[in-house]
Amino acid sequence: MTIHSISSSSNEPHPSVFSPAVPPLSSSLQGAIFHLTSLQKFDGGWEGEMVWNTMILSQYILVQRGCGQAISPADAEQMIQHYRVTRTSDGAWGMHGESSGYVYFTALAYVALRVLGVSPQDPLCQDARKWLLKQPDGVLGIPHWGKFWLAMCGLYGWDGVNPFPPELFVTPKWLPLNPFRFYNHTRYIYMGIAYLYGKRFQIDLGELRDALRSELYDRPFAQLDFAAYRHVVAKSDLYVAPSLPLKAGYELLHQYEKRPIAALRKHALTFCLDRILYEMKASAYHGLSPVNGLLNCLAIYAYNPSHPELPKCLAGMEAWKWQDPEEGIRYCGARSNSWDSAFATLAMAELPVSAQSLVSSSLQRAYQHLCDLQMQQELPDYAAEQREPILGGWCFSDGVHRWPVSDCTAEAVCALLALHEPGSPIPDAAKISDERLRQAARFILRRQNQDGGFGSYEARRAGSFLENINPSEMYGSCMTERSYLECTSSCVRGLVALRSQLGARLGGELLVQVNTAIAAAVTLLRNSQRPDGSFPGFWGVNFTYGIFHVLEALHAAGMSATDPVMQRAAVWLLSKQRDDGGWGEHYSSCLTGEYVPHEQSQVVNTSWALLALLLTLPVKHSAIERGIQFLVRSQLGDGSFPQQAQAGVFFGTAMLDYRLYKSYFPLWALARYSRLRDTQREEAGHVRCEALPSG
Repeated sequence: MTIHSISSSSNEPHPSVFSPAVPPLSSSLQGAIFHLTSLQKFDGGWEGEMVWNTMILSQYILVQRGCGQAISPADAEQMIQHYRVTRTSDGAWGMHGESSGYVYFTALAYVALRVLGVSPQDPLCQDARKWLLKQPDGVLGIPHWGKFWLAMCGLYGWDGVNPFPPELFVTPKWLPLNPFRFYNHTRYIYMGIAYLYGKRFQIDLGELRDALRSELYDRPFAQLDFAAYRHVVAKSDLYVAPSLPLKAGYELLHQYEKRPIAALRKHALTFCLDRILYEMKASAYHGLSPVNGLLNCLAIYAYNPSHPELPKCLAGMEAWKWQDPEEGIRYCGARSNSWDSAFATLAMAELPVSAQSLVSSSLQRAYQHLCDLQMQQELPDYAAEQREPILGGWCFSDGVHRWPVSDCTAEAVCALLALHEPGSPIPDAAKISDERLRQAARFILRRQNQDGGFGSYEARRAGSFLENINPSEMYGSCMTERSYLECTSSCVRGLVALRSQLGARLGGELLVQVNTAIAAAVTLLRNSQRPDGSFPGFWGVNFTYGIFHVLEALHAAGMSATDPVMQRAAVWLLSKQRDDGGWGEHYSSCLTGEYVPHEQSQVVNTSWALLALLLTLPVKHSAIERGIQFLVRSQLGDGSFPQQAQAGVFFGTAMLDYRLYKSYFPLWALARYSRLRDTQREEAGHVRCEALPSG
């Protein structure tokens, strides 16, 4: 028996009733609509901050110092403000807003604060220094990236930094360990590291260097045996311990570094610098991310402090800046314009007919904005740079840096084509062309892996064995692309929408490729279900996020709500519903690989669960009613929803707060519920009318 056909029973969560204090759904839905539309930008899109931690701000400050750039007193004070509001209760800085202190983030923050002129007696520095000195290995146990940054500042011995020489980038392309097989973020970060390591670049801190040497360590700098700590990582920071193969590789490279081949080193440095310059120009001087972009700025400065591209690169880093009086100046890890705009559009596109008039103008602007963000020019010489074609794709951001992504493309396509349905406010003359949709299909197909799943920026370039030589120590699953269930799910939905919209207009060969890709992806999704009915996520927290994406995809692909895969997923979701009707998953489930409940229900988790259950259960099911009640009760007076726990993640440990998730996912859940309820009422009314005698 399937739970789809079951009404309330003793095995279900006990249904609750509406409290008189809970406003009716219509007012809640209207409030959520007004709130989301109020956040729409003048260009027709949406973008909320994607909050991470202080690492990029610290590195930005060090890069400005390293490149001889001054930070104004006003900006410095706003940066200091950000450190004030983000530190932990014991004075450290962590991986994200809910984590405890890390040696890496705290040490970099300390150095950056001192560069900004903060006194060592200031509580910000004093508390951080006390925390660092209390750690078992102190600053000596800082992870690999931290050792590298401190060495560039003259605050750590280069003999304590595990090598990553530029010669690795000129190894044969067929070599399984060639860095161009790495995940793109990883390979571009390490390209900058490799160049700067090969040059042994030093940031000139002036007299501050010696002061920091005495402040960061509990004994004289000259007495520190940095080499003994090359493989030592603070337990507070460690996620992936250096493996034996990685340590063996480090030892070989360490021996090579004693007498590197001068001609090979020069060739490798030139090769890396050329790739760095290409990347900065191709990305409009933004970089793939600020992490590699800042390293690239230092690399160009290390080559030539007067290089004509350097001012453009330094200016380009400001594209990652966020600022407000409460949280000060900080630099985010990514911009989410396309991502947020697509989901906001999808949420409003699912509103019932009775509410469509409230959003028609907003949807028209959003439609045009999404069309404008599609990549319409190919990268020059992309094959020579070992890049993939970008034509037809959408980026996570506004597209300026030209790094489009599979699921961002698919979600943008879904949003656009949702507005091609009957009754849409988009006039035919404004609709995106068939050829541009075919370009999107080709872009998505290029990201499919042999197992049927989809990567993000690229298809997979190497096997999982590369994870055995992960040098980051703080992050996991960051060495190569893989088949992500969320990306795969989004791509299934996007391809299904393209097939439905264009049909034969896709073209015979392309239509065959799309059908084949959908079938392979659906098979992978079905086979990825765990025995308990759940699906693990990768880019969100975690099983709740994974199950939302997968069920959306399977439903779009035509799978019945009574299919065993759908039913097992629904049973799993029902088992996680809390007494208050909501769902809440703790970020640590991403670390453990097992579901961990949050101590409080979360509006974002609840929205994902409801969106999935509304595809598998009757709209009047008590679990759905209770979940909707939770959302309605949680809504604030201005139609928004409360700021709660982290909901996003990357590289396993880096939890992210997508600030707009709480604005469009609850609206989407309320919209779907309202639409299905209205449809059910219409169908019931039609049946009653048919039963009446005529005349």
